[in-house]
Amino acid sequence: MDEAGQTRQIAATTARRAAALSVHVFTALGAGVALLATLEAVREHWTAMFWWLGVALAIDGLDGPMARRLDVVNVQPDWSGDVLDLVVDFTTYVFVPAYAITASGMLLPLAAPVLGVAIAVTGALYFADRRMKSDDNHFRGFPGLWNIAAFYLFLLHPSPVLASLLVAVLIALTFAPFHVIHPVRVRRLRWLTLSLVGLWSLLAIHALRSDFAVGTATTALFCAIGLYIVASDSAIRLLRSLKA
Repeated sequence: MDEAGQTRQIAATTARRAAALSVHVFTALGAGVALLATLEAVREHWTAMFWWLGVALAIDGLDGPMARRLDVVNVQPDWSGDVLDLVVDFTTYVFVPAYAITASGMLLPLAAPVLGVAIAVTGALYFADRRMKSDDNHFRGFPGLWNIAAFYLFLLHPSPVLASLLVAVLIALTFAPFHVIHPVRVRRLRWLTLSLVGLWSLLAIHALRSDFAVGTATTALFCAIGLYIVASDSAIRLLRSLKA
């Protein structure tokens, strides 16, 4: 290979490594977004907090396909995308929502700090659990989606007693022996799941723009989609066992 060819090869390799590193930077931006969400939460600007958590969700949804397309794991082997993703996800999915749930006044005053600590602790353990996903890409137990749980609490605004009970139940279900579908990676009925996730996203935008002042029909749709995501796999497995 002549000198010009070597120069082009070095330039191409450098460009690939830079592109791969940019994916890690993109993922790490989620941590910065988490800080912005926290600042809004401290000010009790809850709707603004959820907007930032929505940005974090978008980053989490895009960085994986980008990393696979650019072969980041091989091009930038010194950086662990898996570890980075878990660190950012814990912050945006668990820690910031735990603060919001605890500080929002929706829980019983005596129960709020206890439940908040329990969310943080069980969430950390869940993200460290190597069995958090099954072989068919389902989550095991409640998958630490406390950002979504917090969203529903702000949407439904149950009484402090009921809200505290619901949070306690979700904490207990973190390591329960049931499966929750991964909206992207589970193949069964993926077309339906992705359609419902898309509809949920549009409804969430509407809810945030309305400061959670939505009608009964919208609330019912939110609940129906949430029930499908959480319980559909268990329902399918139960039906199959009854037929067998």
